[in-house]
Amino acid sequence: MLSNPGHLKSKVSTYTWHWQGQTINIVSETSGSGPSVLMLPAFSTVSTRAELAALAKQLTPHFQITTIDWPGFGESDRPRLAYHPDFYRQFLQAFVKETFPQDVAVIAAGHAAGYALAIKSWSRMVLVAPTWRGPLAAMGAPESIRSGVRELVRAPLIGQFLYGLNTRPGFLKWMYSRHVFVDDTQLTPDYITQRYQSTQKQGARYAPAAFVTGGLDPVSQREDFLVDLKKQTIPVMVMVAEQAPPRSKAEMEMMAQLPHVHAVHLPGSLGMAEEFGETISQTILPFLQNTP
Repeated sequence: MLSNPGHLKSKVSTYTWHWQGQTINIVSETSGSGPSVLMLPAFSTVSTRAELAALAKQLTPHFQITTIDWPGFGESDRPRLAYHPDFYRQFLQAFVKETFPQDVAVIAAGHAAGYALAIKSWSRMVLVAPTWRGPLAAMGAPESIRSGVRELVRAPLIGQFLYGLNTRPGFLKWMYSRHVFVDDTQLTPDYITQRYQSTQKQGARYAPAAFVTGGLDPVSQREDFLVDLKKQTIPVMVMVAEQAPPRSKAEMEMMAQLPHVHAVHLPGSLGMAEEFGETISQTILPFLQNTP
């Protein structure tokens, strides 16, 4: 199990979800007491709830914090499925309905933002470095190429080989330093080893292959994302990562310009929720508490 920074006292639970005849076990972790907050980690090849541990530690004295490992990632089950947006929307809807009988706020990082927007039961919403396009789509690769890559990675033998190339420790460190973290001194050998081990679990390649190739994009175009954001009737905060890749930052700026959105610009890149968890908690805390 991934380490828990700060040795937070927490309870790790398993939520069993029945989907189309399959039983899928999803791991969540809860700590603290008070109003409920659900934290959703960003989708990525190395997605894990551990990314939100530092932020959770700062908020736990004030809230009951629950973080999850998405199905197909982290310590949750990773069945061989054709992962798609409706799968994750249905999971999130079921998990929230069965886990939180009371009001719950949500903090969603990266690609999780688009899925948070689809749920109508939040009391407040914080989107941290929100994105809606997977890496290959953001690079401009056409759908025909992206779907072809997705099927290759899902295929026996060659799929595992390709996935292995893209999860080697050296490649993971390069990815983090290029798009995820600002301070690469945090990318210690122990840190990279921990993330690498997460990528080597049974069935690990299927969900990340869907994400990287755009198969988990919650919408197909920017306007659809903005429309979903405009429809929100609850308080919404959007955190723009100042050092995010130019295309991703441009998307965040479009979200931040909406009149009802509380926009905040803070240091960080796509992994700001993890790298600057302690810092951004100081901004999130008064927003969640509805204090000036």
